[in-house]
This record gives sequence, structure tokens and C-alpha cells, in this order.
Amino acid sequence: MVSGLTAGFLLDRQWHWLRGESDQSKKPALLALCRVLVGEQVVYAIIRGLALQVHQREPRTTLDIDVAVLSREAIPRASLMAAGFQFSGTFEHSEHWTAADGTPVQFTDDPAIAPAVKVAGEILLDGVTLRVISVVNLLHEKLRAGSDPARRRSKRLQDLADAQALLEANPDLIHELTGEERHSLDQLPL
Repeated sequence: MVSGLTAGFLLDRQWHWLRGESDQSKKPALLALCRVLVGEQVVYAIIRGLALQVHQREPRTTLDIDVAVLSREAIPRASLMAAGFQFSGTFEHSEHWTAADGTPVQFTDDPAIAPAVKVAGEILLDGVTLRVISVVNLLHEKLRAGSDPARRRSKRLQDLADAQALLEANPDLIHELTGEERHSLDQLPL
């Protein structure tokens, strides 16, 4: 599981290098964030791109860290600030922060994902516990996002492609899909 994260961190470094920026990855920000969340006993789950890195063999990169929490009140703002994170904005179901190294962090308290947050699995990365959404719940979230007409078409297509890749890597997950979710995947071009 951690090997996908390691590949993602290498891709981060290459992306920054190609842009002529310093040699960095999201790893220090992720570890600092999870130390704060664990220390404050926040129930959370890493979701979206980083969760894909955990559950998928193919290398994948993402520019930010997405975290689901049960409520915004659970976000340990003072501890985040003490750890070098800066608040950058609030939206309908999200709160945005930036790590000291510039890595964007997005917290969501979308009630639709709360059940998945409660049952997130745990992995260890450099001695730090990371709570990560399960592969089946990640699949459902990718399909939900891929079906959301409010999202940009390119984002919806990427979410559906991510869901398809998860199914290809885990064929037994097909039995976890609803008819509506299968229909969403049928919308992918051949």
C-alpha cells in the first residue's frame, strides 16, 4: 500500500523539478498533517488522489491532500497553525489550508462521505498513522464525483476513469456497485 504513495512522492519531485522549482514532495506535509490529526484524535480519512496512490498499483500524482472529517468543528485549527499550516478559505463543504511548503490541503465535511470516514483503514508511513478511505468506499466516492453535473466535465471523466482503474485492479468490487453506479461507468468512451 505504501509503495503507491512512494511512487506518488517521486512523481511530485519530478513535477516540481520540471517546473524549475525546488526538489520537494507532499510527504513532509502529509506526515505533519497526520501527526496533528492523530495527536488531536480527529476521526478523518485521506481521500481522492492520495487514497488512489494507496489503493492502486499504477503511479499517480496529485497536487493536494484531500481529507474528509466528520464535521468542520473537528478540524484542529490552532494545532494546524502551530504546525505551520495556514488557513486559506471556506466553501460549502470544504475548508482549505496550505502547508508550510505550499502543499494545498482540503478538508471536506460532506455528510455523504461520513460513513466511509468512520470505517477508514490505517497504514503506517515513517511511523505515522494515516487513516485512508477503503478501496470500496473510494470506488463509490469516485463514481459519485463522476456523476456530479456540477463538476467540470474533465474532472468527472477523470473520476470515472479512476473508478474503472480501481475495478480493473480489483475485479471483485464489481459486486459492490449499484445499478446506477454501473450506468455511470457505461458512460465512459470505449
